[in-house]
Amino acid sequence: MHPRSPERRRLFADQARSARPDLARLCLLIGAEADAELDDAGMDAACRKLDRLAELLPGPPCDPLLWAMELAELLGGRCGFKGRPGDYQRLESALLHEVLRRGRGLPILLSVVWIEVARRAGAPVHGVALPGHFVVGFGAGDQRVLANPFDGGRVLTRSDVELLVVGATGAPPQPAMLSPAEPLNIVLRILNNIRAWAAARPERTDVALWAVELCLLLPSPQHRLHYERARLLVQRGEFRTGAAEIETYADEVAATDRATADALRREARAARAMLN
Repeated sequence: MHPRSPERRRLFADQARSARPDLARLCLLIGAEADAELDDAGMDAACRKLDRLAELLPGPPCDPLLWAMELAELLGGRCGFKGRPGDYQRLESALLHEVLRRGRGLPILLSVVWIEVARRAGAPVHGVALPGHFVVGFGAGDQRVLANPFDGGRVLTRSDVELLVVGATGAPPQPAMLSPAEPLNIVLRILNNIRAWAAARPERTDVALWAVELCLLLPSPQHRLHYERARLLVQRGEFRTGAAEIETYADEVAATDRATADALRREARAARAMLN
């Protein structure tokens, strides 16, 4: 574990609240929370690598399918960016600078690579947050093409998309599932993946804590995240601070749910008792 930089947190919050959030920079600031060695020079180097990859693409094609094929040939083929089942078990798979180094990662991080390289080359590109799987879209309307960076950028047929969604939800895809994902929604989904990774590893409350704290820096965070942060503080032995935050959350929910508020206050008292 390493000390969190208030300056990096401020940069993350400022970027998240800007008119045009920089997806790559936000992902790299997430990486800096996990990796003490990722400094400003390292983040700049990662951005330059995205620039260089974009420069390797030929002149802009005029067709979304050609864009998808060019990106697949470059990133999935020549550069070897793709995923494997074991990548879901590694925190590095959710960190952009590590994905750029290893060529491996979660579907959403590989999609970030596709999006950022394609965007730099002038492609009409966006992310698509399918249930349980993230992919990339090129173009719009009837001409839109979806590609799966986890599978090296393979172009998806309508049947492929239906199988992915049915496998995750048990129901066929709805039009809203295919909407372009905004950068902040992508960042939140990455942080939620990291929180899920940490939740399965009780010894990694350090990762869970910084992931929750970054979620709280995004615009309009879920209010319950304050309670999640408080419980993590208690788990990490910061009983007094955690108890105080649980009580603050109890005061806020008391107006609508007194029973829950009373249970929270009991939880806060139990946390304080751990100091004895």
